[in-house]
Amino acid sequence: MIDDLLIYSLGFLSQILFFARTIAQWFKSEHEGEVISPVIFWQLSLAASVLMLIYGILRNDFAIVLGQFIVYIIYIRNLQLKNAWQKMHLISRILTIAMPLICIAWLLTGDSYNFGSIINNEDVSVLLMIWGSAGQVIFTFRFIYQWIFSENRKDSVLPLGFWIISTFGSLMIFIYSIFRLDPVLFMAHSLGLFIYIRNILLYSGKAGLFSKLDKNPLLKEKIQKISDRIK
Repeated sequence: MIDDLLIYSLGFLSQILFFARTIAQWFKSEHEGEVISPVIFWQLSLAASVLMLIYGILRNDFAIVLGQFIVYIIYIRNLQLKNAWQKMHLISRILTIAMPLICIAWLLTGDSYNFGSIINNEDVSVLLMIWGSAGQVIFTFRFIYQWIFSENRKDSVLPLGFWIISTFGSLMIFIYSIFRLDPVLFMAHSLGLFIYIRNILLYSGKAGLFSKLDKNPLLKEKIQKISDRIK
């Protein structure tokens, strides 16, 4: 069996990347005064999803594994819509596509970690697994909604519905994390809720937080430089 410290380290690293993507998106959106879908959001999503998928397998957590499998291809599609997928090195693209297939092979052939172990985990009751899985389905459905919306626009965007679905799904997973005693999920969704609600407020016409910094040209210039680096 793999050491718990290593397992939790993988989980926290994945959440650091997920949180970094959200911070980058939030910062860019606050600066522009509207909700932006930067390329780095989707690049970090892919890297974090690989780590989170491995974490879910090692935790024998069906809800986590299900969620990551659902959204993985959507991350790739958004990079394609941003014309960023084609710019990635060929080896990087091959490894990116291969990772979920490797995880499926692992679950099919593994001894301690396999499809049976994640579905029949004695630490997770049937009702808790249903609740957590429902939360993950709702939370990941936001990307299906976002993908359909983006395909219609022929561009990668993060519409209002994405953030509303994010908020409801995140609340469900937050509750799941408490009963599951999962510090990784607890940290991720307690921090993420602020960003989801903030983007809803931006859509409702609230001015960006950085719009009030006009009287400080030095700080405004620093924010502009950081925002320009977020593509």
